[in-house]
Amino acid sequence: MTGAALLVAAAPGSAPPQPADGSAPVSAGVVLLVGRALAEGGVSAAGCAAEGFREGLCTGWRQQRVRATADGAGAVLREPRGRGAVRGAARTVVLPTDPGGPLEIGLAGPGLLTDVTVQDAHGRHVGGVLSPKGRHWNNTEPLRAGELYTVHVGAQDAAGTPVGATMAFRTAPAPKGGRVTAGFGPRPGTYGAGQIVTASLSRPVPAADREARARVERSLEVTSEPAVQGAWHWVDASTLHYRPRTYWPARAVVRVRSGLDGVDLGEHGHGGPSDPVEFTVGDRIEALTDSAAHVMTVRRNGRVLRTIPVTTGKEGFRTRSGIKVVLGQEARVRMRGDTVGIQRGTSEFYDLSVRYATRVTWSGEYVHAAPWSVDAQGRENVSHGCTGMSTADAAWFFDTVRIGDIVEVVNSGGEPMEPFANGFGDWNLDWKAWLAGSALAPEAAEAAPAAAVSAAAPRTPARLLPLV
Repeated sequence: MTGAALLVAAAPGSAPPQPADGSAPVSAGVVLLVGRALAEGGVSAAGCAAEGFREGLCTGWRQQRVRATADGAGAVLREPRGRGAVRGAARTVVLPTDPGGPLEIGLAGPGLLTDVTVQDAHGRHVGGVLSPKGRHWNNTEPLRAGELYTVHVGAQDAAGTPVGATMAFRTAPAPKGGRVTAGFGPRPGTYGAGQIVTASLSRPVPAADREARARVERSLEVTSEPAVQGAWHWVDASTLHYRPRTYWPARAVVRVRSGLDGVDLGEHGHGGPSDPVEFTVGDRIEALTDSAAHVMTVRRNGRVLRTIPVTTGKEGFRTRSGIKVVLGQEARVRMRGDTVGIQRGTSEFYDLSVRYATRVTWSGEYVHAAPWSVDAQGRENVSHGCTGMSTADAAWFFDTVRIGDIVEVVNSGGEPMEPFANGFGDWNLDWKAWLAGSALAPEAAEAAPAAAVSAAAPRTPARLLPLV
């Protein structure tokens, strides 16, 4: 089924049709008509749109007529009389349409459209464009399945008199079956300025279907206070990461929600409902370790808190270089060499109970207490890849940082931190490389703030400036 919702206005003076229930029509104005085109009969939806509409020829169209008036309340009709109806109660026209079809609003007689807004029940606006002559309005983004839309139209008749109408239509529900939903991370709480937002889809959307991926991105909404610029990046077919261009501001509030419900994703089905997430950002804690100098410098909101003598990975076990994010903390953890490929019985094998361990990679890199290497701390690198320090310094570090805080290592001679495979190495991609992982056009992703909205959030209401 292909569909087009059509709103046409006849010039004042045309005889307005009477409501089917016999009630009195709304007072003077412009006659408005809305229809739904079905793939049946001999006339196409395009042939029935706007000025091409001819009553009786466009089979499959269901019609409702309303009237535009000076007060803009022209879509208010009377409930049909009958059993259970409330006599005289006003209602708005509700006409099912296909969410996959276009939405067109046009004038059948002389006049100009001056203002059009289309908004769903959740307050999201549908983007649209006005034709050069001001006769038609068409949507530029798809409608959602199972959604109620409200349309506000302003127009001028042939004499230049302003008139308007308000009406509604409902799209058909999504087909039964599995729906694409998103599970968001992190959980509610307070995190560091490097925290990454994650979205795990219930169904994969392959890279080859760029349009479906773009619809997913536009529907995953991130807002923050204060404003930041941010974008989504596809890690794989089922996973997206969102980050700002630079670290989150201290004490920011971040809200993440899905607008996927009802979105048509083509062969991948329709989107379904997902639970939103809100989290806050604490002070901006950054720990920078210079392996060559054997020193870690810890800053809070740009101010140095402590300089700590450390030891990092020795030859053959160099600590990964680059930016990492705190993944978790364990007051005591058992560390064994065989978990990282060191065989038992060799001189490098170890089996230790370690205190104040702050994890920065899934493969087992930590910042932790290393009382056995105090003599080397600040002087040489002797570890198997972790960053070791005194028990007192490790306890302080453990109490100071939180999940999401930034831990960077420079001058280690180690392999660079992977962007996605071993924790949150997302910050090692520059902004251009990050945007390359978005399915949106680079200029669209780059222009998207996450303050009032993100790249995926609802855009500016689809209003038109009055024509003069």
